[in-house]
Amino acid sequence: MSGQDICEQLEISRTAVWKYINRLKEEGYEIESVTRKGYRLLQSPDFITEEELRQYLPEGTLFGTISYYDSIDSTNEEAKRKAAQGDPDESLYYADNQTAGKGRRGRTWISPKGEDIFFSLLLRPELPVESASMLTLVAALAAAEVSEKYSGEACQIKWPNDIVLHNKKICGILTEMGLEMGEISYIVVGVGFNINRSVFSDEISEMGTSLFKETGRRIPRARFLADFLTAFMKRYRRFLKEQNLASFTEEYESHLVNIGRQVKIIKNGEEMIRTALGINDKGELIVQDDTGVTETIFTGEVSVRGLYGYV
Repeated sequence: MSGQDICEQLEISRTAVWKYINRLKEEGYEIESVTRKGYRLLQSPDFITEEELRQYLPEGTLFGTISYYDSIDSTNEEAKRKAAQGDPDESLYYADNQTAGKGRRGRTWISPKGEDIFFSLLLRPELPVESASMLTLVAALAAAEVSEKYSGEACQIKWPNDIVLHNKKICGILTEMGLEMGEISYIVVGVGFNINRSVFSDEISEMGTSLFKETGRRIPRARFLADFLTAFMKRYRRFLKEQNLASFTEEYESHLVNIGRQVKIIKNGEEMIRTALGINDKGELIVQDDTGVTETIFTGEVSVRGLYGYV
């Protein structure tokens, strides 16, 4: 694009164009400058700033605020702080790095800078309290969809909240809730994706991996995040109308890595072995013992593991 065209479209001087182009180059954008021809963008750095995200986010995807942080303690904690300050429904908080990220059941979520995606959605739905945990499964479906899109391979869900590729975890989801007078004031859906990370510590290398490590392809994080938000909000708005998971169960079970398998259920320190059959319209895991008796397992009360490993 010629410098003159840029001047006319943005109503700025040639000197201003030159200064901005140089600033973009300093930030990592690879821009070719050719005399009498103009400028050509050759490559963009993998930024996930608000400007980058909005390029790919369809209008109307989110109606709240979008807040980006270079580094923060935890996007879930920030979403809860902002909820208390009155931030609106459908607000997004995301960061390039978390210093105190957390996962389900109090676990730590390792959050290196410049490689992965960490974000939280602040939602203020009109739902009964017992329906809040179902949003974990709605988010898992969106996470599986976008992970399959970028990996080109089938991605599965380890009930209720982990996305699995090649039997290793690439994504975790943590849903938290705030109450006022016994009713939902807000729900925070926190998501962490292992995107472009290549190195994992010994303690998590057997169960964790990334899309890059499994496919060998670097993935543009802003575009990936925009695609997740699009997929999630479409399902979320449908869920608000139906207020159960009845229309989601078939899709969820098609991704459920545990289905038809024996799983170890750990509740209050006690273990029991059951066969996973699927989920019901509340998102509970339906399991069966060796005598044929079935029961349902609620997401908040247990840990479910594969009998012979992570899945």
